[in-house]
Parts: sequence; structure tokens; C-alpha cells
Amino acid sequence: MAELATLARPYASAVFDIAKEEGQLDRWSRTLELLTSALEAHELKQLIASPTHSPARKAIALTDLLGEQLTESMRRFVHVLSENRRLELLPHIRDGFVAKLAEEQRTVGVEITTAVELTEEERKHFGDALKSRFQREISLETVVDATVLGGALIRAGDTVLDGTVRGKLDKLRNQLQRT
Repeated sequence: MAELATLARPYASAVFDIAKEEGQLDRWSRTLELLTSALEAHELKQLIASPTHSPARKAIALTDLLGEQLTESMRRFVHVLSENRRLELLPHIRDGFVAKLAEEQRTVGVEITTAVELTEEERKHFGDALKSRFQREISLETVVDATVLGGALIRAGDTVLDGTVRGKLDKLRNQLQRT
């Protein structure tokens, strides 16, 4: 998996630069999401995996599927990926693009997992505290997971803050085992 992300990084950077130059960061972001979703279609997945179809045929199938939603530079990008046999990197390219976009916009996506739905006041409190901690704008998403006994599990990029009861008990157990 890390290898695919490494291969995708230059493509994500190139696409980000193109999108920024065109002033279409949001459109490219949506398009990369659409392209990634399109790859999940069974027929398209089979076509792209097939060694009997040419790279040009694969690119045409993908671009035809999205039709007028693609600009000319987006179509060229799909053709370049196909010619280089890198269409399978699209999910990783999208992820890299989204990370660069968040860095550009100085935002960080945060997922908070709790046992119960957060109130608006709790969401605001978490948002303010995380904005202060990360010194960035926060894009907050909440997830309800009944297996969380209490507290919250916060994921922000590569950072995980485990404030759940289970996490605290695990930490306590580890400390007791070390002594």
C-alpha cells in the first residue's frame, strides 16, 4: 500500500499544480473523487484490469463515462495515467491531492468517534480545542460507534488522540504491566 502511495505522489503533485494554475482546485477534487468512484464499477474494473485492451481504450472508457464533467486537461490526465498503466493509482492520487489541498487551505480533516451523537455545543467545543491545538481550520466529522464505552477517539491526519474509556484502561494496564 505504501508503495502505491509513493508511486501516486508525483501524479498528485502534478495534478495539484495544474488545478491551482487553472484556478479549479475544488473541481479537480470533485473530479478525482468521481474518477475513483467510477473505477469501482464492475465492468470498468474488469476492462482496466484486462491486458487485452489498449491503454487508449481504457482511458476512453473512463472519460466517456464522465463525459462533459471532464475538462480537456482532465481528459489528458486520464490518458497519461492510462498510457503509464497507472489508473489503479487514482484512489492514492486523490488522497494525495486532498492532503495537498488541505495543506494549501490550512485545514485538517478530523474524525471524532463517540458512543453517542455529539450535541452542537460539544461539536463546537471540540472544533475550537482542535483548531487551537493544530493551528488550522478544522473540518469536523463525527461517527457514532456503540462499542466506544465513553469518551472520544479523535483522528486528525496521522494523529490519533484516544480519550476513550477503553483507551485509558489499556494505557493503565500497560503501565501496571511495566511495573
